[in-house]
Amino acid sequence: MTRRLAPLLWAPIDRRRMLGGFTRAFVAVWIARDCAQADTFEAFLQSLWPSAQAAGVSRETFDAAIAGLTPDPSVSAKPRAQAEFIVSIPAYLGGAVTNGRVSRGRAVAAELAGPLGRAQARHGVPSEIIVAILGVESNFGTAAGGADALRVLATLAWQGHRAETFIDEIVAALVMLEKGYANRAQLRGSWAGAMGQPQFMPSAYLKFAESDEGGGAPDIWRSRADSVASIANFLAKSGWVAGLPAVIEVRLPEGFDYAAFDLDFARWRQIGVKRADGGALPASGAASLYLPAGASGPAFLISDNFEVIRQYNTSDAYAMSVALLADRIAGRDIPLSPWPKVAPLPTADVKAMQQLLSARGFYQGTFDGKLGRASRNAIHAFQLSAGVQPADGFATKEVLARLRGK
Repeated sequence: MTRRLAPLLWAPIDRRRMLGGFTRAFVAVWIARDCAQADTFEAFLQSLWPSAQAAGVSRETFDAAIAGLTPDPSVSAKPRAQAEFIVSIPAYLGGAVTNGRVSRGRAVAAELAGPLGRAQARHGVPSEIIVAILGVESNFGTAAGGADALRVLATLAWQGHRAETFIDEIVAALVMLEKGYANRAQLRGSWAGAMGQPQFMPSAYLKFAESDEGGGAPDIWRSRADSVASIANFLAKSGWVAGLPAVIEVRLPEGFDYAAFDLDFARWRQIGVKRADGGALPASGAASLYLPAGASGPAFLISDNFEVIRQYNTSDAYAMSVALLADRIAGRDIPLSPWPKVAPLPTADVKAMQQLLSARGFYQGTFDGKLGRASRNAIHAFQLSAGVQPADGFATKEVLARLRGK
């Protein structure tokens, strides 16, 4: 199964590839470091001029954009840890996929039938997936955030929090202003700089924003039709495979061999894995077994389109919430199996687990305390090597104790 990795949490793709030809002139690591260490916020802002100029921003646009800009003190108080990485998936889904959100999603789908139909025809992305992302990102366009995106980005970069990334985003926002895609007052969004109903970072806007029926700059702030088109374009350009479900709930056969985690659908059928709803598995393609609450909870097959959703946000919990909300909006009840009660490991324990797995050669990622696919696969490999059954890839205190030799 092909794996697609998304490197950033707030922004879903590689910033330098997003911004096109002028990105080679973007900020290098040493510039980001020097900017972050500027003595004053004003000095930091002025240090961005060479990068903005190289990207085609005029001095007039640059000066007008940063005039009177001050640090946003509220940014420092925002949590660095996102909920989708620190709560259990059942708990996260309980807050993300509610009956109220499902009902609202169905109403929005009916209201936007025209734009959704056009987006699906152009890009092959199901309308329910588009609506689900709109719901999770901005409560269907009603909660897009009112923070000054340029001010937020500048504050984050000046503080040195992933400075290079946020400096790239500042320059992308300036390019938006230079090209007339938005005015200064429109650059509003979340505390982390994501803007509009789809919650695009400026670089995502430059690459993926799309008008519903063409003509004029896409308005992701006020137009739900443009937001729908932009989300579909994002997913399509990230590799969406038309007709392939992102998530399928399945039933595992008696005596299932948990060594099987990544197989073609034909092989899944051959070993007795069946859809929980009684339907047929896809005729072609591949999928990974995913047990988000361990072997005692619901079992899913996740396809390459699950990884495409993760381009929007690298969290498995996020991708699951989008996929399951979409199913519910479309009238498909999922999951059918009940969730067991599970308690997430503390971040410190997850970091310790990652370090121990790395020392044994099972894990090659960062020690960030976030449970994602890389950690899950490493746990699975360790369980197989240690003869632990079921080898479900689920992080527990028992797995950590076994790694510690207890």
